[in-house]
Amino acid sequence: MNRMRSLLTVPANRGDLVAKAPRSGPDAVFLDLEDGVPPDAKEAARADAVAAARALVRDHPGLGVFVRVNAIATPWFARDVAEALIPGLTGVVVPKVESAADVGVVVEALAAAGCARIGILAGLESAAGVARAEEVLRGPVRWCYFGAEDFVADLGGVRTESNVEVLYARSQVVLAARLGGVHAVDQIVADFRDDERYLRDAREARALGYRGKLCIHPAQVALAHSVFTPSADEVDRARRLLAAHADAAARGEATLAFEGEMVDEPMARRARAVLEAAGEAAGTAADEVD
Repeated sequence: MNRMRSLLTVPANRGDLVAKAPRSGPDAVFLDLEDGVPPDAKEAARADAVAAARALVRDHPGLGVFVRVNAIATPWFARDVAEALIPGLTGVVVPKVESAADVGVVVEALAAAGCARIGILAGLESAAGVARAEEVLRGPVRWCYFGAEDFVADLGGVRTESNVEVLYARSQVVLAARLGGVHAVDQIVADFRDDERYLRDAREARALGYRGKLCIHPAQVALAHSVFTPSADEVDRARRLLAAHADAAARGEATLAFEGEMVDEPMARRARAVLEAAGEAAGTAADEVD
């Protein structure tokens, strides 16, 4: 899937919540076997994940459906991959990925389970994972998320509303994702009642280059979409800018004055990205001239 503005997490063993998850219209859902399920319920939750995934894949064909397994270092990982994944899943979410070697372990486990074609969404949420983000976010990894809560806990730091303590790591992850061609999803906002904080957090993420955000409550889905879907005004301006840029290119000009700004190819690329985020095709300047 090319667009993941919202990634809603639901405990795999909570059938009541799984059934409600599509109602909020998320782009993707992951059935959580990790943090959302207590240790003594993890074995039974695998069967719940399979049943829930089958129902979601069958009844909601436009929805991205993932299963989040437990981390590689845990005693549950191998059986999670072997027993909780089904054909038709969009992908598997693997938390706390810390190296290219970890990615290799995931690839081998998926192959052994007959799920080699399932995409990998890597969670970068530790000091080691962030430090090695560039080596992790390449090859078979198609999506990633930055996990601020686990990252700060691993550092021994303090989580604040300012996000200053995660700015470097947040930027490191999205930069590595861009270099690897990976779709990056931003951190959670734990207080699901604080809409303003979520919106502020999401706007920061979009400015940094993230293309979507984790949602821990259905009410956060619409908030994520409101930020990561370009507004009608943004789309209109992008179209006009690209048309003017194409006209300039046809005249052999690389720059032009547009609505009080000097526009060149980097700004045209940003306009194309706006249209892509809005679900529209946007060609190169040469394409537009043709």
